[in-house]
Amino acid sequence: MTEYGRGPGSEPWHPEDPLFGDGGWEGQQQAHAGQQAAYGGQPQHYPEQPQQPQHYGDWGNGQQAAYGQAQQQYQQQGQEQGQQYQQQYDQQQYAAQGQQQYDSNGWATGTSPQAQYPDPADHYGQQTAAYGGEHADYYGTPDAYPPPQPPSRRQAEPEPPQTDWDPGPDQGEHAFFAGGGDDDDDSDDESGDGRGRGDRRGRGGKPKKRRSGLACLVVVLVFAGGVGGIGYFGYQFYQDRFGPAPDYAGDGTSETVTVEIPKGAGGYEIGQRLKDAGVVKSVDAFVAAQAEKNSEGKIIQAGAYLLKKQMSAASAVEMMLDPKSQNNVMVRPGERNVDVYKAIDKQLELSSGTTKKVAKEKYKSLGLPSWANDNSEIKDPLEGFLYPGTYAAAKGMKPEAVLKEMVTQAANKYDALDLEAKAKALKLDSPLQIVTVASLAQAEGKTDDDYRKMAEVVYNRLDLANPETYGALQFDSTFNYLKGQSNIDISESEIKSNPDPYNTYYHKGLPPGPIGNPGDGAMKGALNPTDQGWYYFVAVDGVSKTEFAKTHDEFLKLKDKFNESRGN
Repeated sequence: MTEYGRGPGSEPWHPEDPLFGDGGWEGQQQAHAGQQAAYGGQPQHYPEQPQQPQHYGDWGNGQQAAYGQAQQQYQQQGQEQGQQYQQQYDQQQYAAQGQQQYDSNGWATGTSPQAQYPDPADHYGQQTAAYGGEHADYYGTPDAYPPPQPPSRRQAEPEPPQTDWDPGPDQGEHAFFAGGGDDDDDSDDESGDGRGRGDRRGRGGKPKKRRSGLACLVVVLVFAGGVGGIGYFGYQFYQDRFGPAPDYAGDGTSETVTVEIPKGAGGYEIGQRLKDAGVVKSVDAFVAAQAEKNSEGKIIQAGAYLLKKQMSAASAVEMMLDPKSQNNVMVRPGERNVDVYKAIDKQLELSSGTTKKVAKEKYKSLGLPSWANDNSEIKDPLEGFLYPGTYAAAKGMKPEAVLKEMVTQAANKYDALDLEAKAKALKLDSPLQIVTVASLAQAEGKTDDDYRKMAEVVYNRLDLANPETYGALQFDSTFNYLKGQSNIDISESEIKSNPDPYNTYYHKGLPPGPIGNPGDGAMKGALNPTDQGWYYFVAVDGVSKTEFAKTHDEFLKLKDKFNESRGN
């Protein structure tokens, strides 16, 4: 055994090895000097301290004494620089130390069976400690003197010796790449140099298990799967970006579904609703069909459509343009609730009067504003709250669902107009009276300009102190509402004899509630009337042309004009 417990073939100590600490190379060189002297080499001298010669015979008779002498020299010359190394070295020394055997000349012949092998993870004990010719002896023979010089400080770790020995997975090589089949285990054992896998079995005590080709197969399969996955996703990416949009073929299945299209919806929103309902396969296919395959595709209206599932995009566009597929109820400006109820019954295929009954029983749960229905003499609480527009109404839907959508639209509109504040500015008792004024303007007027003038007529007549009417409205439309008719030829005797609260010839002021559902134009007219002194109006042609007057005399002239148009 060499002085510091490292067998022949050990790598030279690295000056920057963590076990040495900073500046530990100086102590190492001096330790080498003691080692060389112990083998009979020339003594090494250093200026800091004289070097005592060592004798080889001491090592052959008592290796512990030689070790102690070398250790003392090391401590004296490299106390500060080698302190950390000494502590680590002591642990390495006793773990790797084995009993050496010597011949009659004092040369080491090998290790005894009791020799301990260094830990494979130990950087200072990786090589076998035996002197049996497995590695070059750098210190045991005169030919190896002087010992190899330490590697450059620029090298982080010592290079392993270039041999055909497989260090195994514990020595820094992955087990998968360490060997393959059965031949590897046998060929190295039969080699004459005593190295290879037989050496590894001696160190570990057990023969190394044979490697299986299964690992290679797994790697190949994983690699093939990765390539296949990349190809698949690449194809999908190409299809998504450059290929045609997914689409069904044909006119669809026998299963039908109702799709609601809101007002103002564009192609992509319509396509998304159709896709969600299972009508078309993709939004892009529908948009392409709407924009390119059908020149009329851009005029698809809001409403409910009865469509088939799994239709081609082109077929869906064509069906949505067919009025027969549209499942809608349209509320027209000025239309009365009684007519809306009939339309809902027809669209939902319900018996006549069903929706009217639901409205009477469930009006409180449909979302009316808190200020609605403020008069006990109101005939229909929902009058004026079925806002004009197009609403989805398909077979299978409940009438209250359709009504609620209409009421919600009205409530939102009126809230946006801030009717509560406007009512006070117009000297009205409640927001409901603004809706009532708008319904009167809607019923009597024909244009936006008419609505503004008509609203002024109402506000002027409501003034009890005005010298023209003294608070009496005298509108034919209110009488027609209570009668459920639309008649312009009403006898004076009939009007004056009916005491119904909606008869404005019989009662002064506004009727109890709206007489229809005013649209946007009439609502704006009621909120922004003219200020020109209008008190009277006459539909001089009996249909569409309305003229206005400020005095009663002017009114009589307009009345004569009306009689002439009627041939009276």
